[in-house]
Amino acid sequence: MPIRQLPAHLVNQIAAGEVVERPASVVKELLENSLDAGATRVELELQEAGIRLCRIRDNGIGIPRDELPVALARHATSKIQSLEDLEQVATLGFRGEALPSIASVSRLTLTSRHRDAASGFSVTGEEGMPGAVAPAAHPPGTTVEVRDLFFNTPARRRFLRSERTEFTHVRATIESIALSRGSVALRVAHNERLVLDLPAAMSRADLAARIGKVCGEEFVRHSLYVERDAPGLALRGWITRPTHARTQPDLQHIFLNGRAIRDKLLAGAARAAYRDVLYRDRWPAYVLYLDMDPAWVDVNAHPAKHEVRFRDPGNVRDFVRRALEEALAGQGDGAPGAGPVGGLEESRHGPGTAYLALGAPGRPEVAPLAPGGVRDASPDYPAAEGRPEAGAGPPALGFAIAQLHGIYILAETADGLLVVDAHAAHERITYERLKASIRQASVQSQALLLPEALPVTEAEAERAVHHAGLLERCGFDLRRTGPDRLTLRAIPAMLAGDDVVSLVRRLLAGLHDELTFDELLGLLDRCLADVACHASIRANRRLGMDEMNSLLRDMERTPRSEQCNHGRPTRVALSLPELDRLFARGR
Repeated sequence: MPIRQLPAHLVNQIAAGEVVERPASVVKELLENSLDAGATRVELELQEAGIRLCRIRDNGIGIPRDELPVALARHATSKIQSLEDLEQVATLGFRGEALPSIASVSRLTLTSRHRDAASGFSVTGEEGMPGAVAPAAHPPGTTVEVRDLFFNTPARRRFLRSERTEFTHVRATIESIALSRGSVALRVAHNERLVLDLPAAMSRADLAARIGKVCGEEFVRHSLYVERDAPGLALRGWITRPTHARTQPDLQHIFLNGRAIRDKLLAGAARAAYRDVLYRDRWPAYVLYLDMDPAWVDVNAHPAKHEVRFRDPGNVRDFVRRALEEALAGQGDGAPGAGPVGGLEESRHGPGTAYLALGAPGRPEVAPLAPGGVRDASPDYPAAEGRPEAGAGPPALGFAIAQLHGIYILAETADGLLVVDAHAAHERITYERLKASIRQASVQSQALLLPEALPVTEAEAERAVHHAGLLERCGFDLRRTGPDRLTLRAIPAMLAGDDVVSLVRRLLAGLHDELTFDELLGLLDRCLADVACHASIRANRRLGMDEMNSLLRDMERTPRSEQCNHGRPTRVALSLPELDRLFARGR
């Protein structure tokens, strides 16, 4: 075949293949146009999931009469004019392909009235090309009507799913945009039935209410608010508590400068923040708003603009991860003056903060008590962990009154009863202590009396040599003594007595060429979790009243103390009203 210029209509249909995959794509592009036009109220009417009709009306700035035909031309936009504008895009749509692409596979009518105009005008899209402009009655703003999607491309029409499935995709798109711009009122009707009515959210409480309507009240009820600023970066939003994580990653929303994105880097940062508080295969849920200088991010990396590229991805990932980690570390107890300790927050308290007064600092141990059932529940608490002075108020986790079956600690709180799993709580405390120690400026190493020879692959040996400096910062002296052999000469002093050889092998398996110190700490954390589990209080170990109260106080000072290292809850609270309902009191 000879080389020929493609006809404009075919070019538009090819572009539509990238932009218009299904009705949800049409809804997304048109809603984004309304938001870019400065609309504060948008109404959306759908029939047959948008296949038969999709009509969007907004109260934005509108389009002047002379610009209506240009709006349906390819590569026509009011949002960028130069390469400098493209490098710092602050709008949602800027390619100038959506309207002509949609018009090439549907019957499109564009009606608009500019705010400064006395009347409105209308234009139709015929095979992707603009028709004649005609007067039309219309309030200030714009209405786009799309009928009979894919009527002229039956092959594309056959690829659509059932109406119910397509509307599920449409609704997900609408809800995502509703979350991205809380200040815009949104009203949606499907097949002449109102399905969504969201008033404008002008405050944080209003936005939380909107999120509750979209993501469910359960998410809002069990979430933590995050807010953190850094030079050129700002993050806010809600993250779920680890005890209410989900079985699949279906509730994860990230918005960058008001744009909904699906970014593996940011999703990985959120996953890393939850790395030692999630139970088994659970997934975190979150609604996060990240704002940054538009010049720091390239949003022109995907035709549908779902993916972005950061100029400094490591800095952005670290910022998000640390913000979420700190929010998770500071959750839960609310004890006056008892902030989180260890890790990122260690500078607030100093390395000398006590974690647990249950024996030697290296390996906490509890002497077994004489058998005899539940301990004395006398209110005479030991002086060291006694009641606070008058007016100081009770501690957040109250005071121990008994131990049940050698497993659970029962504590009386200001508003009810607290049941604590002693092993799970001690496991978290020990784990945070180990992490804090490994993150100190210099970790104390202990030389091995007999160095351990480790047979490895040549690739593992090369990576160990490459990262010898990082491993040394963590207290390991690991040297290459052959093409496929390493010799372990020193280990962190805190790990003395453990099976360090297997721990080192796990570390070597996770090394890679671009490994950072933070990633190495993440690998080490997963190993330390097992160490902490083995060193913690076991079931059927009888604790004294002072030991139980000491454990409660350390839980108040320990970050993430609501979960053990494996994500299981460490405590359950029953308020007095809940106890009254159990016993039908007051009825």
